[in-house]
Amino acid sequence: MPWTQWLLLLLCWGATSGQYPQRQPEVDDSSPAVVRADSRRQRSPPPVEPLDFGFVPAAVYDTHAYYEPGAIGVLFHMVHAFLYVIQPNSFPKDLIVKVIQQNMGGIKLEEWRKPENVVLLLQGVYYEAGFLVCASIGIIFVVIVPVLGMCFCVCRCCENCGGEMHQRQRKNADCQRGFFTASLVATTIFIILGVLIAYAANHNISSHIKSTRRLINTNMRDLRTFANNTPAQIEYLTAQYTTAKNKVLSELDNIGPLLGGRIHSQLEKEVVPSLDTALRMAGAKVENAVKAMRETKEALESVSSSLQILQEGTEKLKDSLSGERASLSNTLSDPACTNGAVSPSCNAIRSTLSQLGINADFSKLPDVNYALANVHTLLKTDLSSIVQKGYSSFNDTPTLVKEQTKNIVSALPRVKGMLDKIGLEINGFAKMFPVEASLANFTIFLNNEQKRIESYYPQLDQMDFYRWIGCVAVLCMVVLIMAFNVLGLLCGTCGYDKQATPTTRGCLSNTGGNLLMAGVSFSFIFAWMLMAIVTTLFVAGGNLEKLMCEPLANRQLFKIIDTPFLVHPTKKNFLPGMLFQNPNIDLTLGSMYRECFENNGLYHALQLETMFNINSFLNRTVYNKDLAKVFEGVQVDLQDITLLEQAGRDNLINFANSGIGLIDYEAYLAEVNKGVTLVDLLTFSTDLESQADQLPRGALENALKGHASSIRQIHREHVVPIEQAMKYVRARSTLTQSIKLLQRTSSDLPVKVTNILSAIDASEYLITNNASHVVKQETKGYVQSLVGYFKQYTNWVQNSLTAEVAQCKPISNIVDSMEIVGCSFVLDSVNTFWFGLGGCSILLIPSIIFSIKLAKYYRRMDTEDVFEDGQDNWN
Repeated sequence: MPWTQWLLLLLCWGATSGQYPQRQPEVDDSSPAVVRADSRRQRSPPPVEPLDFGFVPAAVYDTHAYYEPGAIGVLFHMVHAFLYVIQPNSFPKDLIVKVIQQNMGGIKLEEWRKPENVVLLLQGVYYEAGFLVCASIGIIFVVIVPVLGMCFCVCRCCENCGGEMHQRQRKNADCQRGFFTASLVATTIFIILGVLIAYAANHNISSHIKSTRRLINTNMRDLRTFANNTPAQIEYLTAQYTTAKNKVLSELDNIGPLLGGRIHSQLEKEVVPSLDTALRMAGAKVENAVKAMRETKEALESVSSSLQILQEGTEKLKDSLSGERASLSNTLSDPACTNGAVSPSCNAIRSTLSQLGINADFSKLPDVNYALANVHTLLKTDLSSIVQKGYSSFNDTPTLVKEQTKNIVSALPRVKGMLDKIGLEINGFAKMFPVEASLANFTIFLNNEQKRIESYYPQLDQMDFYRWIGCVAVLCMVVLIMAFNVLGLLCGTCGYDKQATPTTRGCLSNTGGNLLMAGVSFSFIFAWMLMAIVTTLFVAGGNLEKLMCEPLANRQLFKIIDTPFLVHPTKKNFLPGMLFQNPNIDLTLGSMYRECFENNGLYHALQLETMFNINSFLNRTVYNKDLAKVFEGVQVDLQDITLLEQAGRDNLINFANSGIGLIDYEAYLAEVNKGVTLVDLLTFSTDLESQADQLPRGALENALKGHASSIRQIHREHVVPIEQAMKYVRARSTLTQSIKLLQRTSSDLPVKVTNILSAIDASEYLITNNASHVVKQETKGYVQSLVGYFKQYTNWVQNSLTAEVAQCKPISNIVDSMEIVGCSFVLDSVNTFWFGLGGCSILLIPSIIFSIKLAKYYRRMDTEDVFEDGQDNWN
């Protein structure tokens, strides 16, 4: 059973969704109706309340694929620097790709004669030039050293090449001996350092064998954790659909407070400021109008009462003056007035009788009771409640929404049934694929593989032990040589006597010289072997480091593997071709490694969305047509709000046509401005007495003086009391002011009424259009929020599949662990081993030279140069 391929597909609910075309939810995006210019702007929908789906059960992986070599890392860096000097060229990606592509059918010698292959060969030689030069030097060393050793041995046996046991006299003998001693000591120290470096590298391999076991165990454990956690994570994803479902049901059940509250809140932000302005204007105009109405009422009442007072007062005065005028006329009809001397005075008095009358006739002024009755009727309309009525229409928005969405609340059982059915579909789809069975098989496979790997541990330990013994044996060759050098230096230096001649040198000094020559002999025997080992390890380890480990560390190796059509000329990408039998999917090993290194989900790392789009399935399943119809049934409007009833409008119009404008205000003002009488009664009575005094004494004089007294009495009884009580003055003044006020009001009254009606119309328009636009927007936003909860769920599922479900960190950990074991644990140590051993092998050449030269000063000679001054010449 190809369970490994099943696993990759089934972890993310299968790869058979090609039957299901992707379809987006059918959400109504129709534009709102055109309203006033200041409300045409499109407002962004309100943010959807984020749902808390909790946390997907996370898998905790134990592998930490990171290696810090510690102190030996300095040696590793030295080796890497040396290899960079030997091979500074960049990774030959293009060259390797061409070589692989041109030799897919196998390497044939006759094919290499083609020009293109010759070019590739030359490019390869150029890339390997540094290794080839070093390898050539190593081969020459391996060949030359034993030959030179044999020749050197034969030459010394013939008492040549320093084989003659005779030391010639040198004036600088002590200087030469000191130089050779110091040089050999320095060379020996460097060789010992090389031995220590090689031994540290050898020991580093053995010490990390246990770390390799730990990495294998943790990687296997992580893979089991991966397999065990994935079903629970998928089950958690399907279970969280209930969170979105319950949220939608809760919001539908509380649609009145929720949608009404949202509408009310948004109206406060967008419409209420404008409505405040409109209602304030309307309120101000209403207040001004109401004030004007009240002033008009008061003015009309003042006109009515004042007119009544003036009419009553002037009527009594008129009657009194008429009687006095008639009486005075009878008096002037006396025969005495026909007397020639008296006649002119009587005629003069008779000519002024017409002045005894009232000047202002208020009885002619029209009545204002009709207009006053109209004002009384209008004031019964509560115009001041218009503003409060405008605000109350918004405060009752939740109730209005609740009333208009009863059909949605009544459909909740049906909606719940739809959502439950959707949940069953999601759960049923998740169980269509045998994910748990496949992962159980995968776990069994891991356990078996781990047991099989662990069965090799004893063999691995044994092989490592043999390797360790072999490396130590190789190092012991160098140590043996160094032991001869050190002992030779110690014995020669300690046993050297300046006073002794070459033939009389002591046993200790001679032993030192012999030990140095023994070291030379073993150097010739072992040096070529050591160099052969170094050359082999250098060529193999160096190329593996440059062609495998470095490109694996910087991920250049993935670029070669991911080269299109590299594996097969008809298959673009080998990884999707191997896993899904579809090489055209843009899936590469490098991209998969990057996603797994970032601990993303296997669904995203393998780009399974190209085979099965979770979003498409969930959108099609979660938000279907039946559910869309329910959501589209949410409709709210504010078209029925009226600030002023038709009766109130009629009263305002009747007020404007109340007849106030038809009053003859000029006649009123003309009568009010007239005096009460045509002449001042006191002046008239005084003139009458003065004329009576001019008459002869008698009954006529006394009668005229009596009339003068009567006129004064009329003045005292009618005019003076009125003036003293201020009735007349106040009435006339009030009447004048009221008439002028009414005259002004009558001209402004139609304009004010028109302004009131316009302001009320503007406020109602603002509510029924701008506010209704906001209501439509909020209703649409509410429906979008319901859909948004499902979108949150689908997006959360998508994001969880991308980053949290089946996190494939163990896959990248396996690659990193292989790099750590193969490159850091093994190859770096092997390269450090040949680096140290190669330095020892090279330094054996100067060690041989210095040992041969220095042994001449420590060994006992058979003959010596003899001089007359004896031993002093050897100092």
